Amino acid sequence: MPTLSIVVPLYNEEDNVAPLVERIVAIAERLPEQPSYEIVLVNDGSTDRTLARIRAEIAARPNIVLVNLSRNFGHQLAASAGVDIASGEAVVLMDGDLQDPPELIVDFMAKWREGYDVVYAVRRTRKGESAFKLFTARLFYRTIKRLTKVSIPVDTGDFRLMSRRVVEALKRSPERHRFLRGLVSWVGFNQVGVEYDRDERRSGTTKYPLPKMIRFAVDGITSFSDVPLRFASYIGFFASAIAFVYALLVIGFKLFGANAPGYTKGWASLIVAIIFFGGVQLISLGILGEYIGRIYDEVKGRPLYLISDIERS
Repeated sequence: MPTLSIVVPLYNEEDNVAPLVERIVAIAERLPEQPSYEIVLVNDGSTDRTLARIRAEIAARPNIVLVNLSRNFGHQLAASAGVDIASGEAVVLMDGDLQDPPELIVDFMAKWREGYDVVYAVRRTRKGESAFKLFTARLFYRTIKRLTKVSIPVDTGDFRLMSRRVVEALKRSPERHRFLRGLVSWVGFNQVGVEYDRDERRSGTTKYPLPKMIRFAVDGITSFSDVPLRFASYIGFFASAIAFVYALLVIGFKLFGANAPGYTKGWASLIVAIIFFGGVQLISLGILGEYIGRIYDEVKGRPLYLISDIERS
């Protein structure tokens, strides 16, 4: 059993495989106390030459493990597959685009040896990203912190070190719509952050365009909060209160032989009311449907991912 496992999910990162492995190996070889290590590379159904590049690294270097998934399952499930396969006492999870610097593993290991079970990387700056991306990321982290019952650190991604007992706890949480950084926070134990400056993507394009980011945000909120359901209820009560007050207003004006404001102005007020209440109903049904859809996915009990094969150096 190695002391350190470094897990990297990869999807269409052919140009990043070799420099990624080179930097990880350079860091792992000069860690204090020279811990034994393995590098677990998860091929998440790549359609380019990522798989061939990983096999080339296996042929050239020791300590490489290839986990080849049967198809593309998505970043969070690919990361979960790598964490499940990793056998180290400490497991580092990082992205394969080299925005997360492998050199930070030195600080991770130092904190782990001090007794911390989770050491997460806190993004101090994010190079090469648009103002819109920075704003939406900041908004997402602070929104989810306010909505969820779990204390999820802001400005953190999946780049982190986890102890063996944290990994075993994650393996006992087989939910399908995974939000790993939330799950790790939910597990608890001793956790600490390490600040760093996030680099630009070395090569390729982001695998999280805006639609995927929105889906990821929805997964994060609905996985750890029932606030949207209660919000739908609040909107319903608010709309009902408005309707009740307007009804009292109409009755009052009728008693005094007059029409309520807007009553004699045709269909405008009626159409506005119908649209308003119809929108409230659709929003409520959409929120309810999101949670029901998650229940439907969970009760089917399908595997989170399927592994085509595992290869080792």
